[in-house]
Amino acid sequence: MSVEVSKQVQQTSSSQSRRGRGASPRSPEEKTARRGTLLIAYGHTTVDFTQGAIAALMPFLVLQGGYSYSGAAGIMLTFSLVSSIIQPVLGIMGDRWRMRWLIPVSVLLSGVGIAVIGLVDSYWVVAALASAAGIGVAAFHPASASRAREVSGGDHVLMSWYSLGGNFGFALGPLVVAITVGIFGLQATPLLIIPALTGTAAVLVLNKYGAAAPVKKGGVNEDRRDDWVSFGRMSIAIICRSIVFVGIGTFIVLFMHEYRGVQEDLANASLFIFYIMGAFGTAVGGYLARRWQRTAILRWSYLLSIPLLAGMFLIPGPIAWVFIILVALTLYVPFSLQVTLGQDYLPQHMSTASGVTLGLAVSVGGIATPLIGALADRVGLEYALLPLIALPAVACIALLGLKDPTIRKTTTVAASSK
Repeated sequence: MSVEVSKQVQQTSSSQSRRGRGASPRSPEEKTARRGTLLIAYGHTTVDFTQGAIAALMPFLVLQGGYSYSGAAGIMLTFSLVSSIIQPVLGIMGDRWRMRWLIPVSVLLSGVGIAVIGLVDSYWVVAALASAAGIGVAAFHPASASRAREVSGGDHVLMSWYSLGGNFGFALGPLVVAITVGIFGLQATPLLIIPALTGTAAVLVLNKYGAAAPVKKGGVNEDRRDDWVSFGRMSIAIICRSIVFVGIGTFIVLFMHEYRGVQEDLANASLFIFYIMGAFGTAVGGYLARRWQRTAILRWSYLLSIPLLAGMFLIPGPIAWVFIILVALTLYVPFSLQVTLGQDYLPQHMSTASGVTLGLAVSVGGIATPLIGALADRVGLEYALLPLIALPAVACIALLGLKDPTIRKTTTVAASSK
C-alpha cells in the first residue's frame, strides 16, 4: 500500500509541477477541476459580498435609520458572534454527515438576510435579519471549503481561487452598497439579493461535478492522524491576522482622513484598495505554495508585515498608500494557505478545519474591533491602532518550527516504499 500511496503523491506533485510550468496541455480532469473550482469560488464571492455589504450598511443605518453608533455596532457584533459560534459547529457536523445541500441554502439565506434589512424599522428585527445572514455565511464556509478541496484535488492555485472569490466579494460589497443604497437609500437593499441569487444558481450547477482527486480507502488521508497541536498553533496565527485585518478594514478610512489629511471621498478608496490588493495577495499565495513550503510562506508574510504596519501607522504623508498596498499583500498571502494547511493538519476532520480557519479569519477580529474603538475613544485612533503592529510578531512565534504536513507525508511515504 505504501508504494501505491507514493505513486499517488508523485503523480500529484508532477501534475502540479507541469501545470506550474505550462509545459503540457491540461487533461479533461484538470479542466473539470478548474470549472468546478470557478463555480464554487463564485459562490464564495456572493457569500462574502454579504460580509462586506453588511458592514457598509452601518453608516446608512446611523444616518438614515436613526441608529446610534452603539446600536449599529451591536448589529455588527450580532452578525460576527452568530457567525463565529455557528461556523465551527457546522464544521463538526460536516465531518459526520454529507451536507452538500447546505451550500446553495446558505448562499440564499445570506442574501435574504441582508436584502430585507433596509425595509424594516424594528431594531430587533434588523438584528434577527443580521443573524440570519450570519448563519448563512457561517453555514457556507465549512461545506464549501471541503467541496472546493474535493473538486480541485487540493491544488494550491485552485484553492487560492476559492479564497480569492471570497476576497473579491468582500471588496465588492461596500462598492455595491455605495452605488445602490448610497443613491437610492435604505429602500434599495432588496437589490443586494441579486448576487446571492446568481451564486445559488452557480453552486447548484456544481452538483454535476464530482471529485477531481477523491480520497479512497487506504489512501493518504486514511493513514494520517489529526495533528491538533500544529492546528492549534496555526489557529493562534489566524486569530492575530483576523484582529489586524478587521481592525484595518474598520478604521482605515477614518485613519486616512483624520491623520493623513486625505479627503473623505478619496479616503473611502483606501478600503477598496486594501481589499483588492488583498485579493491579489491571495492569488500570489497559491502560486508561491507550488515552490515553497506553506509554513515558510506564512512565517515570512507575517514577519514582513511588522515593519509595513509600523510604516503605515507611524510615517506621515502620501507614502501611506504604498504601505496599504504592501500590508494587504502580506496579510492576504497566507489566507488560502491557512485553509489548506488546516485541512492537512486535520485530514479526518476537514470540515471542522475549514470552519475554524475560515471562521476565525473574520469573526475574532469582529469581536475584538469594539475594543479598538473603545481605546480610540480614550487615547485617539492613531494610538489605538499601534498594538496591531505586535500581533504579526505573535503569529510568527506561534508558527516557529511548524512543519508543512504534506512535506512530512511525502518523506514518510517515500521512506516506507524502500
